[in-house]
Amino acid sequence: MLKVVVAIVVLLGIVLIRQIPKIGGNIHAALLAAGVATMLCAGMLNPGDWLVAWVDGINRIAWIMALSITGGIFAEISQELGTVDTIIGVLNAKFGQKPRALIVSIIFVLVVAGSLLGDAVAAATVIGALTIGVLVSMNIKLELISAIIVMGASLGSIMPPMTQAIALAATLAGANPDTVMTWGYLTTGIVVLVCCLYVCIFMIHKDNKPGANPNYEIKIHGQSAGSILKANWKSLIPVTALVIIVLMRTVPAISIDLGPILLNTISLSVGDQTTTLYDLLKSTTILGGLTNGTVLCIVLGILVAYFFPSVRKNSGKIWSTGMHNVMPCVSVQLCAAFMLGCFYAAGSIDAVTEFATTLNANLLKIGGSAAMCLVGMLTGSQTTTQNAIFSFFGPALVATGVDTTKAALAGANLAMSGQGMPPADLTTFVVAGLVGAQVNKKVDPVKSMFYSMPMCIVFLIIGFVLIYM
Repeated sequence: MLKVVVAIVVLLGIVLIRQIPKIGGNIHAALLAAGVATMLCAGMLNPGDWLVAWVDGINRIAWIMALSITGGIFAEISQELGTVDTIIGVLNAKFGQKPRALIVSIIFVLVVAGSLLGDAVAAATVIGALTIGVLVSMNIKLELISAIIVMGASLGSIMPPMTQAIALAATLAGANPDTVMTWGYLTTGIVVLVCCLYVCIFMIHKDNKPGANPNYEIKIHGQSAGSILKANWKSLIPVTALVIIVLMRTVPAISIDLGPILLNTISLSVGDQTTTLYDLLKSTTILGGLTNGTVLCIVLGILVAYFFPSVRKNSGKIWSTGMHNVMPCVSVQLCAAFMLGCFYAAGSIDAVTEFATTLNANLLKIGGSAAMCLVGMLTGSQTTTQNAIFSFFGPALVATGVDTTKAALAGANLAMSGQGMPPADLTTFVVAGLVGAQVNKKVDPVKSMFYSMPMCIVFLIIGFVLIYM
């Protein structure tokens, strides 16, 4: 167990002690250092073994990286087509005189956007920024505005299909990602419902209508929802196609997985044998990540978007911007892959699994859950939390008899719970800055975090329920 303890201490030490020269607070350095520490403690000094471990780690999470990249490109296509502008315009025209309905609609848009981007900060920055003007004009407290955007974006980031939190948890727990994502719609949907009720009851009043703030003007075009939709309905085609394709493969009554079906129609000659493109990709290290069902759904959505002339014309810009937007996320995943590969190569996962069978199950569940929340609170990142704690806690839960699907969903929810709690939620810091910059006033990020605490509490409750079911 020494290699496990040393790796965790190194990882958390670098992440939390920002005073360390050069690398303090750097998640990339922390993940790489944890992997190195693991290999050194295991006596594996051959650089070739480290490279093999890294390739193995990348192979294990290749589908998550493919999900991030394709999701980033699809999100940029949606920006190019004005999909979100259309949706926001329709909602504002339809519910402008019904404050609670408008706020619920805005949360819904943020959830959808987050589910397409797979990242809370990206959804809050790209989409949330478009809603700030409307919310400020409704005369809502700035910290409440920040909390509303953070909750919507955070809920979107865990909502399938492009959910980094659930995808990572499924991989770390060894669960079937498709099954976990299917159940993820239900668990995340519950949190969305609770948050909408919370916002409507405690945050919004009947007087909070667009234009209610006498100190903030907003342009109201006067168009009806129908006229906006009539003029811009084509911008909704790719995202509608993606939703339909995802539903076709996830709804049991339909169960049509278009991606593999289409790839299996393409035959290739490899040496003396004939195979399909799907089988070739699936059997190839790292490239196998492209055959994940959700990834293929997004690829099909991108192909649908290429029927639009503007997408074809600006293809280079779309791809470069999309790749640029997801590079920070992918770079963390590459470093996490090194650490994860080292854990498996050094036998750390097996060691923790064996150790877990000797512990009291309740002690393990409560202690592990508390550790995930604490690390999430201190780092403000569910990704860091899962890599630091759930890479061990997940297999340990499974070793005590918890179903892999439930363990994965619990890990994702516990990580999201800790991420959003004070004092270090990164998404809140970003959004508070955006809101403050737009109105040229100071927005208290910690106060905003307390306003969004009910979401975190529901995530925590769902995590506990899942590991005790």
